Amino acid sequence: VQLQASGGGLVQAGGSLRLSCAASGRALSMYIMAWFRQAPGKEREFVAAISRNGGRTYYKDSVKGRFTISRDNAKDTVYLQMGSLKPEDTAVYYCAADNTGLSVGTLGADYDYWGQGTLVTVSS
Repeated sequence: VQLQASGGGLVQAGGSLRLSCAASGRALSMYIMAWFRQAPGKEREFVAAISRNGGRTYYKDSVKGRFTISRDNAKDTVYLQMGSLKPEDTAVYYCAADNTGLSVGTLGADYDYWGQGTLVTVSS
């Protein structure tokens, strides 16, 4: 599967953005999906994940209540709606797909395929 992330940009603190990750090559419904991010000078970290049918979602504590992950398997697309953005949310955001896991993982090693990343910059 190929993943194409989009939707990043520059936004003021308190603002919102919606990231999209479009899958091609294989049906998105086969994959557990996640978003990770990597800020400058920092390691990549888990942000959110969603089960294959969208019934279960998981979030990094610092984004709970502000970010929402969702998916539309008919459109082969997963989304990350981000609100109340903070400067510390500035990072390159990556979508990732896991086609072998039996449960949703929060580690990068749990995921087999990665998109190219989209930059989110939150100004104070």
